[in-house]
Amino acid sequence: MRFNPKARLDRGQVRDSGRGGGGLGGGLGRGGGRAQRLPIPSGVGTKGGIGTIIIVVILYFVLSRCLGGDGGLGGQLGTGAGGGPEMDASQVEGSGRYDECRTGEDANNSADCARVAVVNSIQDYWGDSLEGLSGTPYQPAVTHTFSGSVGTGCGNATSQVGPFYCPADGTVYLDTTFFDAVLERQLGGPDGGFVEYYVIGHEYGHHVQNLLGTMGRVRTQQGPESDAVRLELQADCYAGMWARNATSTDDDSGQALIAELTEEDIRLAIEAAEAVGDDRIQEKTSGRVNPEAWTHGSSEQRNRWFMTGYQSGDLSACDTFSAASL
Repeated sequence: MRFNPKARLDRGQVRDSGRGGGGLGGGLGRGGGRAQRLPIPSGVGTKGGIGTIIIVVILYFVLSRCLGGDGGLGGQLGTGAGGGPEMDASQVEGSGRYDECRTGEDANNSADCARVAVVNSIQDYWGDSLEGLSGTPYQPAVTHTFSGSVGTGCGNATSQVGPFYCPADGTVYLDTTFFDAVLERQLGGPDGGFVEYYVIGHEYGHHVQNLLGTMGRVRTQQGPESDAVRLELQADCYAGMWARNATSTDDDSGQALIAELTEEDIRLAIEAAEAVGDDRIQEKTSGRVNPEAWTHGSSEQRNRWFMTGYQSGDLSACDTFSAASL
């Protein structure tokens, strides 16, 4: 991926709290709910809990506790209820990590600045398209990078959780060491810039689900046809929709943000999706595959639904909840 050198980056969409601190804390969650620890899905664990890999879903029963609900999320996460607070950089004392990220040229020369550009691109895409596709206006979400641990509206989290979206504070959380330390070295995933961009696109897919009220449809948490798997595969599909339209996204002045997205970029996204399939993780960590413990979908499913979004660019094509077969 190449960024347009003339593009201006919006650094306010990405924050960094450095190592072992910061975050929004439990008190900022929607509904004022008491913060709970993030869940560790069963069936994919490895030593130290690191195998909860990628894109942890805050499952239905945890969400309702985190948001102070009684088990029904429809009213708190539904359409019109919003997906989180408006961005307010004063809520987090930043580390200054992104202070020098100003242009697309900076993004071409810095992984940190590239992250800012990608977040800008994803949010420009959904900001321009979501209301027309669904009738629901898009609300921006912050990406919060950290190292070691972080406090969130869903409780305290460590690097072992992997990248995740917290619907209680409407924020994407990302420990950037995950990609080398876990995805590449432990799971055998690919190395390359677009791998991270696919993950960020997936997490913003969860934000879109939050805005649309889709998270309230999750009732079953495990199994190859479970609601949890449907939620994850839909987020993969939404990531594919953004990738299809990435080169059409603009900065605030109308300058293109992304100059080029190549077939190699898409190949890396597909390989990353396959690397974090439940079957692949189970095989690597326990030597056997147990579909009844799946929470995210198989490698083949994750590949296929990402490509469904990428090839169709159609929100309705990503309706995994209505799909007879995943």
